[in-house]
Amino acid sequence: MRIFRRITGPRLGTKLMLLGLTLLIIPWFSYRQLVEMERLLIRGQSNAQLLTAQGISTLFNGREDLFNDLPITIEDYESLYAHPLQGNIRLDGKVEDWGEELSDKVLTFGSESGTLDADFSLLLGERGGQLYVYMNINDADHVYRDPEYLRLDNADHVRLSFIRADGEDGRINLTLPEPGVVTAYQMDADWRFAATGTPDNAIQGFVEETDEGYLLEFRMPLDYLGSSRGFGLSFVDVDDADNREIRTTTQTLPTAGKESFNLVVLRSPELLNIIQGLGYSGARILVIDAQNRVRAETGTVLDSDTVTRGEPTASEAGINLLRSWFEAVRPFIHELTTGEEWQPVRSQPEDAEATADAAIASSLSGDPIVLRRSISETNEVIMAAHPIVSKGAVIGTVVVEQNIDEILAFQRSALEQMMLLSIASLMAVFIALLAFAGRLAWRIRNLRRETSAAIDEYGRLQTSELRNEMNAGDEIGDLARTVSNMLSKLHQHNNFLENMPRTLRHEINNPLNTLSTSLQNLAEENPDIQGSKYLESAQRGVTRIGSIVQNLADAANLEESLEAEELEVIDIGQLLQSYVTNCKITHTQCEFAFRGPGRPVYARVSDFRIEQMLDKIIDNAIDFHRANSPIKVQLDTHREFLQITVANRGPVLPVKAEKSLFDSMVTHRGPQNRLHFGLGLYVVRIIAEYHGGFVRAINLTDGSGVAIMVQLPMEEPQEATQEGRQDRDNGEIIANR
Repeated sequence: MRIFRRITGPRLGTKLMLLGLTLLIIPWFSYRQLVEMERLLIRGQSNAQLLTAQGISTLFNGREDLFNDLPITIEDYESLYAHPLQGNIRLDGKVEDWGEELSDKVLTFGSESGTLDADFSLLLGERGGQLYVYMNINDADHVYRDPEYLRLDNADHVRLSFIRADGEDGRINLTLPEPGVVTAYQMDADWRFAATGTPDNAIQGFVEETDEGYLLEFRMPLDYLGSSRGFGLSFVDVDDADNREIRTTTQTLPTAGKESFNLVVLRSPELLNIIQGLGYSGARILVIDAQNRVRAETGTVLDSDTVTRGEPTASEAGINLLRSWFEAVRPFIHELTTGEEWQPVRSQPEDAEATADAAIASSLSGDPIVLRRSISETNEVIMAAHPIVSKGAVIGTVVVEQNIDEILAFQRSALEQMMLLSIASLMAVFIALLAFAGRLAWRIRNLRRETSAAIDEYGRLQTSELRNEMNAGDEIGDLARTVSNMLSKLHQHNNFLENMPRTLRHEINNPLNTLSTSLQNLAEENPDIQGSKYLESAQRGVTRIGSIVQNLADAANLEESLEAEELEVIDIGQLLQSYVTNCKITHTQCEFAFRGPGRPVYARVSDFRIEQMLDKIIDNAIDFHRANSPIKVQLDTHREFLQITVANRGPVLPVKAEKSLFDSMVTHRGPQNRLHFGLGLYVVRIIAEYHGGFVRAINLTDGSGVAIMVQLPMEEPQEATQEGRQDRDNGEIIANR
């Protein structure tokens, strides 16, 4: 229990600051509310998108004709997907105008690594009824067509194999006469000579020579492929320009057989016409067939607002800096508030395609699905997929993707405002609380300081009233007025106690003098009782009472009487030696020993008061000294002060008695000495402090007794002082000369 009593609580300012921290519950509730609102809005948008996908899929339920517009069995073919091209394509052998989104759609043919000679990569696109083809061909030895030869198979060339609209086989050779424009010819069945003597101008292309091979870009009408869209493409490599023999042929034809072709898969116009009117801003609608091919697409999930518009202004830069700071601290706030790990995006961009493919596969299996995924590091979309059924079988799915930028922007804006308002309000509250706590603590400290100064270290009142906070109307003012009233009453009581010794001396001395005179007259009138022990006891009692009254009066009037004392510089060593000699005469039952420095020690004192101080110390030492042990008086000198030590063998001081030993009306003699009022050592302290020194009592190091030490400032003798001044004046005169 003592341990808990020693523990002090926090200060008032700390308590107020801790109380102010309870305001954090407001942004905590606000953040939880915004998180729940975000979940509600996203759940609502997810349900709305799933209903949209379900409604669109209802339009296509049972419409197998929209998906089966290819009059062939597609399981026997491998697909070459013709991607829709958004802009115009310039036939210049460069792929930059195809769009960055198609950079990862390139197909490689030849070896597995795609880096050997005659390997090529292929990219197909569709726009305006034209099939666009881009080829990056590896060929270290460039062999162009020689116009002197009629055969078209004795140089590097590209062969196109397809089924025409009339069902016949189509064969076209893209010859490479030189870097630049290519020439297309209809070929015979052996691929040696042109079927006609004129080029086919409906097919246009351009080839660019590189160190690794060729960059070929051409286009052909989609009408050439007919409804079957069977298509094959081959690169024929000739490395020797002299014998011009075919070294190798790399083709896209599948391994099913030489009569098989690739299948060029295109978007369905009818599906696109249906869904084009259903799109809306920030949303994309896709129709995917059972073979996981996109048959129609409209809209985009990226608004124009997401496009960067030049360099940000100064205000926008500040807002972006604030947002970046908020995004950095939001994970900690989210985890602290909700207890959940913060996930800025539900799936990373590199995993987004895998997530989308899994959702589409789930929808094609017959299960509607809604998920939230990321399409970039900063953009998220909600993807809803609903299956399209016909005769109990799934023939495709409708996918509706919509960004949640508005929801995230609303949440981010609300969170930013909440954080700014919370920080601003908390800072304002903390500053107000800090100012209030500082002001309150300052007022309390001032009141404590003034109250502490009202009583000195010895318990004497220095003032009878307080001045600070006396006019304040709060509890501190009430406390100040209460303490001031208490000090006023204590001051009156102390005045009464201080004047009591004088009153007692006056009131007691009159009857005491009468009693003393009566005893003396009684002894004179009755000579036969001169030696009576009762008469002597009565006379000793009268003398004792007079001594006590005189001591009380001396202690009460000591400070006032000291003000009238005249100080002079005397040799303290000589004074002590004479005093100890007198003690040996007056106190024959005690042994005294004196030790001094052997030279004069001067101090500015009142010799009478010093002897009075020594009387009190010696009386105390005589009362407590052990029989047959000397009382030692020692004078020591230090740099600027002298020290008088009176030591005696006997009982040691009690614990913590040193602080109160020199206070008024305090004694440690025990209940057997009730006639001692604790004024002796109090007089010692008053005299020592009046002379600019102090007194203290300590136990001897060996625990055999007590030593009382008085320290007083030393003073140079007047003669030495005058000589020093004269020497200093002479030195100044010499220096001036």
